[in-house]
Amino acid sequence: MSSAIPLNVGIARSAGSGETGAAKRVLLAEPRGYCAGVDRAVETVERTLEKHGAPVYVRKEIVHNRHVVETLRERGVIFVEETDEVPEGATVVFSAHGVSPAVHASAAARSLHTIDATCPLVTKVHQEAKRFARDDYDILLIGHEGHEEVEGTAGEAPDHVQLVDGPESVDAVTVRDENKVIWLSQTTLSVDETMETVQRLRERFPNLQDPPSDDICYATSNRQTAVKAMAPECDLVIVVGSRNSSNSKRLVEVALGAGAAASYLVDFAREVDPAWFEGVRTIGVTSGASVPDLLVRGVLDLLAEHGYGEVQPVTTANETLVFSLPRELRAARR
Repeated sequence: MSSAIPLNVGIARSAGSGETGAAKRVLLAEPRGYCAGVDRAVETVERTLEKHGAPVYVRKEIVHNRHVVETLRERGVIFVEETDEVPEGATVVFSAHGVSPAVHASAAARSLHTIDATCPLVTKVHQEAKRFARDDYDILLIGHEGHEEVEGTAGEAPDHVQLVDGPESVDAVTVRDENKVIWLSQTTLSVDETMETVQRLRERFPNLQDPPSDDICYATSNRQTAVKAMAPECDLVIVVGSRNSSNSKRLVEVALGAGAAASYLVDFAREVDPAWFEGVRTIGVTSGASVPDLLVRGVLDLLAEHGYGEVQPVTTANETLVFSLPRELRAARR
């Protein structure tokens, strides 16, 4: 999955931003950008286009990134909110965030040819929800209300799942049996905030059980760790990602919490305001798990134009995980 390697933050500190006359520089987080689940989802849509031709329908955004969605739309992908917008018998791809059994049933009722691009790590959480619902547990799902992933997971066991949207929601939680309670989580949350929520839940329900394995995705955790490593050195952290991307927004919060003086979320380099650079020597750059690296390159090019030409990597993990395509498309993979 990922293997930790020694931080090279010491290299960054050797040119500390507080030194008189220190050069402007960029600290570039590693890992950043596409995770295995996003890579699989985007390739799933591309291969579906190759196999079936346009138009290909996708329920919701395949991943939460404006550039990716706009690029696929230009190639003939039609994004819809629900399956009833898809012509009967057509092909529809389900997004990386997962769907509930009700969505599968709706697609089957319209004789749709479905290709499921749900991230396998989200599928794992779905399986956990079904397993603990069968055992009649109260399932406390930590996540953000209205997020597609939360809706899909909760839909697996609606009579057993209760949403807990952050630490401030804990007081409203009620359970039937305090000895049969387990927490699960959305995969793209802040690790620190999630554990704060768990701690508050455990104060109320001492016998609260943990999920069989971590629900927060390895890529979300790795990107947050890299930001934590570089943020104390940064006068500014720029996170490349879309505003509807949970994991991208969390990176801004993590950067500020870890000591960055300022942090902003941008989709494209053109959204970077040069006024942010006033008095700034060290800028951190990272990107959410659904962001192609060309968008980061655009930000780095812009920073170089403003004198931030020195780029130092801050590496906290190597990611080697790759997910297989849905079985319908494996033979078509290059």
